[in-house]
Amino acid sequence: MNVLLIGSGGREHALAWKLAASPMLTKLYAAPGNPGIAQEAELVALDIADHAAVAAFCKDKGIDLVVVGPEGPLVVGIGDDLRATGIRVFGPSGKAAQLEGSKGFTKDLCARYGIPTAAYGRFDNAAGARAYVEKTGAPIVIKADGLAAGKGVTVAMTLDEALEAVDACFEGAFGGAGASVVVEEFMTGEEASFFCLCDGKTALPFGTAQDHKRVGDGDVGPNTGGMGAYSPAPVMTPELIDQTMREIIEPTMRGMTEMGAPFSGVLFAGLMLTDQGPKLIEYNTRFGDPECQVLMMRLKEDLLVLLNAAADGQLAHVSARWRDEAALTVVMAAAGYPGMPQKGSVISGIDKSEAACAQVFHAGTAVSDGKIVANGGRVLNVTATGRNVSEAQHKAYAAVDMLDWPEGFCRRDIGWRAVEREQQ
Repeated sequence: MNVLLIGSGGREHALAWKLAASPMLTKLYAAPGNPGIAQEAELVALDIADHAAVAAFCKDKGIDLVVVGPEGPLVVGIGDDLRATGIRVFGPSGKAAQLEGSKGFTKDLCARYGIPTAAYGRFDNAAGARAYVEKTGAPIVIKADGLAAGKGVTVAMTLDEALEAVDACFEGAFGGAGASVVVEEFMTGEEASFFCLCDGKTALPFGTAQDHKRVGDGDVGPNTGGMGAYSPAPVMTPELIDQTMREIIEPTMRGMTEMGAPFSGVLFAGLMLTDQGPKLIEYNTRFGDPECQVLMMRLKEDLLVLLNAAADGQLAHVSARWRDEAALTVVMAAAGYPGMPQKGSVISGIDKSEAACAQVFHAGTAVSDGKIVANGGRVLNVTATGRNVSEAQHKAYAAVDMLDWPEGFCRRDIGWRAVEREQQ
């Protein structure tokens, strides 16, 4: 099979790495890709916003499947436009991708189908949102409705912080994503990530993970796109997985079908494990980043077989098996992240890091004068496996310490919850 992978981050490098191992693969292309993905695929200079150009490339190269990594192209309908020309796609339609593209859409779906989630209000003006916040009090959560690159959520612990977050949204801090705002009840519990592959009819459980959103050790500082992750998440017991499927995933699949937008692709449920059971925080309609990296390290199956089955509506006939090992990834970020990251600094030692039994996925790199340089906020994902999370953590940080990049930083406590459990 000839495959085109859309995207350029660490998630896409992990997908390329796994797809390249498939015996079914004839040729892998990636647009736009990155220096790490270039080790696995032929990079092509396609404007992925130009869906007609993408379709023409697919026809020219005989592409059998397009795998869409990031959420942006999905929300604006790249899947619809490619399918309309007869090209097979792994990823949801634009309407189905609203599960991620609009937090308000998802909250309304939850209300309609009895899916457990936080109490909420939706507002398209600052006055209404401020009044709701003042009536409800803090702590409270303020979310820009649209896509904001993982940065449109404020967990406000004080009333003033909440009101400032509301004003920031409506004053354009997140562009059009903040033109509408969802204000949510603050939920307490432990967070976990749960994934399913979906084909419009069947939802196939596809692993658990736990992400670390805050920039600093001990979960302090502003939210980021994710500073590290590990899989599996021990807190997600088989009983909790069954409950999540029954109460959250299956009603969502039914609801989307009834709306005329059956969901196909990755359904990624961010969960809060509360005293009342799992509740949905939000949906993503693609693999998480950096959760994808740890899932790919543990997956036994041929990824291309699974994505092909999802695109063809045949997931009922395949299974997903996992290695017993735990996987853990540490995000190396550029100084200044999550604000204004410094670009252009030279990174060396990646080969040494990989020789230390790790896999280094490129997330925000470029090549300058033959050298790898930082070209984004989250730059590298140093990923390792072990008999348990503690061993995977030890190996990942040993590999981190092999890197020579003074301008980079990372959290030093990725996996701390699981490590504490293992030490008890």
